[in-house]
Amino acid sequence: MQPRCYAAAAVLALFLSMPASAQGGLTPTQSEAQAAYDRALGEFKSILAERRRQIEAKQPLPNLPGQALYLARVAVISTYKDLTDAMPSRIGKPNKFGIPPAYFDAAIEPLVDEYADIFEIMEAPPASAQDSATPFKDVVDLGAAIARAKGLGPDDAAAAGRISLGLFYAETNGKQNVRNARSNTYMGSLQTGPSEDRNGQRKWEAIKGKIAAVDPALSARDDKEEARSRGTDRRFNHWTNVRDGLMNAHAELFAEIPAIVKTLPDPIEQMKLFELVQIIPTPTRSALGSGELLNYRVSNPTIMKHLRNNSIFAFGKSDRARSSASFREILGAMWLFKRKFDKAMAKYAEINQR
Repeated sequence: MQPRCYAAAAVLALFLSMPASAQGGLTPTQSEAQAAYDRALGEFKSILAERRRQIEAKQPLPNLPGQALYLARVAVISTYKDLTDAMPSRIGKPNKFGIPPAYFDAAIEPLVDEYADIFEIMEAPPASAQDSATPFKDVVDLGAAIARAKGLGPDDAAAAGRISLGLFYAETNGKQNVRNARSNTYMGSLQTGPSEDRNGQRKWEAIKGKIAAVDPALSARDDKEEARSRGTDRRFNHWTNVRDGLMNAHAELFAEIPAIVKTLPDPIEQMKLFELVQIIPTPTRSALGSGELLNYRVSNPTIMKHLRNNSIFAFGKSDRARSSASFREILGAMWLFKRKFDKAMAKYAEINQR
């Protein structure tokens, strides 16, 4: 860990020493956009450096230590989009995160790498967490078994397992039993709150008999994990948290997978849709029931706020000015999730090869 910290500090020192962009020859609107981006980038660098210093000095971190970092990153992407709207010539080359170049300057990739490293440290599992030796396979197996218990055939059950793995990556980037640097409520491999976890457990108990019929070995594993997690915060047992998280929010829609696959043949688009079940559950269910999924439109300000709080239509004045969006547009705006879903697809292929 130590060499990585020194490298990160060196990167930050380099970026902190970079001068603000030249202002000459710009219109007032362009100058304002440039100044806003420079301020946002400076704040992002500052909070990154502060958190790194606190971590290396083993100082206590503030409550929700990731929130200021997250908001600073949002501001950098937002102000860069405003800048490229004002000066399209500032749109640069593609970046490794898959962020549209109009929203992100590839030159600051190292800062986002540092952001991810710091979050990984802040969200490390507690010492009491109950890990699994096969965390990715567990997610796939649980998703598929739940789907089979709900009457789906082999192909659709396999899709449910693949989608479940996508949710694991969307919520924690494939890290099991993590905490949450931006919330004191949502924890674990599928990031549930206490009430969601309890609700998922009740729903699981209701289908446990069917699970035992379709997959006795998985049911036996479940008995062991249930006993292992007893008396603890079950959200920090990887198996029970994934199981209860899927049952709480997603399993009820597994029956819709055959129709979803027809409408959205791209597996990554399927993962995006089920992530929306996590973010805006009621509108997503309404869209699925409408018969016009992609054209179904949401305009409720609270729903739009939930989308923005999850990095959808969150960046730049033009995106944030949106008062409504169709599901086709929402899925298209989920570009920050695509890299995670690409990783899920690669991991799913690896599991199948085994």
